[in-house]
Amino acid sequence: MIGLLLYYIILYPLSLLPLRILYLFSYFFYFLLYYVIRYRKKVVIQNIQRSFPDLEPITKQQIEKDYYKHFSDILIEGIKGLSISEKALTNRYKLRNPELVDAYFKKKKSVILCSGHINNWEWWIAFQNAALSHQAIGIGMPLTQKSLGAKINKRRERLGMIVTDSKDYKKEIEKLDDSPYALLILGDQSPGSVRKSYWTPFLNQLTAFTFGTEIIANTYNLPVIYYTVHKVKRGYYELEFKVLNDNPRSTEYGEITKKYVHFLEQDILNAPSQWIWSHKRWKKSIPNDLNTIKNEHQKKFNTRFRNL
Repeated sequence: MIGLLLYYIILYPLSLLPLRILYLFSYFFYFLLYYVIRYRKKVVIQNIQRSFPDLEPITKQQIEKDYYKHFSDILIEGIKGLSISEKALTNRYKLRNPELVDAYFKKKKSVILCSGHINNWEWWIAFQNAALSHQAIGIGMPLTQKSLGAKINKRRERLGMIVTDSKDYKKEIEKLDDSPYALLILGDQSPGSVRKSYWTPFLNQLTAFTFGTEIIANTYNLPVIYYTVHKVKRGYYELEFKVLNDNPRSTEYGEITKKYVHFLEQDILNAPSQWIWSHKRWKKSIPNDLNTIKNEHQKKFNTRFRNL
């Protein structure tokens, strides 16, 4: 009930305002989040310090402040995303090289699109199905407020995107028969289980990553395409595709995930303030038996996909 009231009384009505007006709220959000509430300030500071141990304190603090300004804009743009038109998205969210993905569609091949929570991911969720020839399917994490999550997902789907979760995505794929689809996965979430994760160095610390993209790619033999979202200016973005792997069943265990992590890390290093630092990315402790976990994880993968 609270989620529905929040949606109908505050979020959706706000989304109908012009962005130039909404950005005035962003300045207020920044002041509130950074100076008053200090929203997850300890998490942000700790994440930045661990990720950039060699940077000067003043540089780290600047990343921190720039992040809260960026985060406030993302919140506002997320609200606007509930009602933003396809025409506005076409103007504000440009694709640099859509032909890379369209080439797979012409071959009637489905693909996986993967990236991280950098810049405005919400607009892409809404826009993907209109921007590309493939049927868009997005695998997401359910919100705590289920009623609010259902409303937000309905708005995300208004241009044809199918929003699902890790339990039901197979059903959505089966419904499409042989129609090519582009499965959207944002793989920088903190994994649910450390024993089912892929552990690798990331931003100067050993990090657990969800292994879902690699599993799905091998299960359905799907090419994996990484995309970078560049911020051109406030409220304007450009998306750039690059092939991460074209033949997943020819790869070694972890190769796809490791390359994904490399691409993601480069994006973060290129624009440090534009990643979601307030997310509790490293809340999972490194297990004492990590080597055993790694070996078991690799063995299960090789047994399932490589007959080893």
